[in-house]
Amino acid sequence: MLTQHTVHSTLRQSGFTLIEVLLALGLTAMLLGLLSTGVYVVTQDWNRNSDQLDQSLDEALALLQLDRALHGAFPHGYTDPENLSRYIYFIGEDDYLSWVSTVSPQRTPGLMTWELFSDEDGVHLVLAPAFSDYPGDRLVEATSRLILPNYEASFSYLYEEADESRQWREEWYADEALSLPLAVYVKFTPIDDEGGTVEALELLARITNNEHRNLRPNSLQTRL
Repeated sequence: MLTQHTVHSTLRQSGFTLIEVLLALGLTAMLLGLLSTGVYVVTQDWNRNSDQLDQSLDEALALLQLDRALHGAFPHGYTDPENLSRYIYFIGEDDYLSWVSTVSPQRTPGLMTWELFSDEDGVHLVLAPAFSDYPGDRLVEATSRLILPNYEASFSYLYEEADESRQWREEWYADEALSLPLAVYVKFTPIDDEGGTVEALELLARITNNEHRNLRPNSLQTRL
């Protein structure tokens, strides 16, 4: 037969003491804190990796568009209204490039004038339709778009000497050469990358359609 003392002893042994409850709450709070810290770290890593992936995809897409546009470079002829002479449009410098291409990222019909240049923010692209007049006039009215932030672009142009040897030069003006270069090399160098953690981007595009049907360079113009 259970006495009253035995019943009270059994009840005390089956419950939790205040210290045990406090320890349990403390452990639970510590585990929740560790769990929340781990989730935060994982989330930050995920966001950082996602941002890097998005940036890499944007850079790859920009390079792909530029590569297609340079491959589709067209020896667009126009007439100078002052002297009524015919010229080919292509302006290539070591830090600036503008050309006419059969490729349009906007999928609009007709030829498109492309312009690339750099400033302190990065590499900018300007697009404008190319008609029978001088294509550069519409570039002034068009809006530039930042396609490669924190990069600067430099350009080189491949041409063929009279002895059929090929050389690279830092300038190419089609109004003088009456033709386009054989290829264009573009290097996108990171801006303010003191640690050297960001790799440079490179693009080498061969131009197959580099001569106009009617405007042909002479030997002197070819050698430049």
